[in-house]
Amino acid sequence: MLEHGGRLLAAARLYGIPEEDWLDLSTGINPNGWPVPSFPGDLWLRLPQDEDGLEEAAKGYYGTSQALPVAGSQSSIHLLPRLRERSRVAILDPGYSEHAHAWRKHGHEVVSVPESGILDLAESAQVVVVINPNNPTGKLFSRQELLAAHGKLAGRGGWLIVDEAFMDATPDCSLSRDCPLEGLIVLRSVGKFFGLAGARVGFVLAEENILDALKEEMGPWAIAAPSRHAARLALKDRSWQENARLALQPRSRSLAQVLESGGLQVCGGTPLFQWVLCAEAPRLFDVLARQGILVRRFDCPSGLRFGLPRDDEDLDRLAGALENLA
Repeated sequence: MLEHGGRLLAAARLYGIPEEDWLDLSTGINPNGWPVPSFPGDLWLRLPQDEDGLEEAAKGYYGTSQALPVAGSQSSIHLLPRLRERSRVAILDPGYSEHAHAWRKHGHEVVSVPESGILDLAESAQVVVVINPNNPTGKLFSRQELLAAHGKLAGRGGWLIVDEAFMDATPDCSLSRDCPLEGLIVLRSVGKFFGLAGARVGFVLAEENILDALKEEMGPWAIAAPSRHAARLALKDRSWQENARLALQPRSRSLAQVLESGGLQVCGGTPLFQWVLCAEAPRLFDVLARQGILVRRFDCPSGLRFGLPRDDEDLDRLAGALENLA
């Protein structure tokens, strides 16, 4: 298994700091997520039901006519490589590492490509995987350039897979409303923007034959009934969504300002995280962890990703910790 953020219990044991005393900035999850209401008790007594309105809520939210609920977009990342014969797959590097891991695991030829050249591979690869906005750099590809790459791939029976896990705060840049298109697969999640990572709910937007094949691979009851219930309500709560988008942008700018004031070079980001390139990332990670602040460390390239603090108090705590980096 690959290393990921959010391993707070492991950090607590390693550094000897109680879990409740940590400031966890390692995941890029909205710390002020959608407020989950109390669940009807009978949700725990029934098997999940496909007719519960979750698909319809997703179609309305993403502006598409076809959406398959999956157990987090992570599950689809690992299932999609099963649906193609051995292919040449171009994947962003740096980028979310599970994509390359999954395609290699299933015997495909994986080519790691930097952001500046990934879309050029639409002319030679059978599959191109783009994270948009990219994780961890925050690079945002335009709809026009992605659709142009898709056209080249689809004309040869190829796929363009766009992982939009961090797209909800900038919905106008999404390809979701362009789905379904032949050879276009868009992955969405309620884990980041909605702060519902524990629910493990995501969606695949694609043509019907791909969704049918994925559904067959998943088997029945892939998502628990309480998770489906929460996701459906969150996707329909337009007022909360609009307010959250308005709140995230200034909070992210404030985070970038604190990092810059602390002597770090912010090289990119999204409304949900900021990305810092630094050769001393391992040391800085350790210095922050010893103060009870957990961030996400990357080795290649060497850098740190900072998720959003919940409030001004947490932002001030981070600012104070940055004073001890020297």
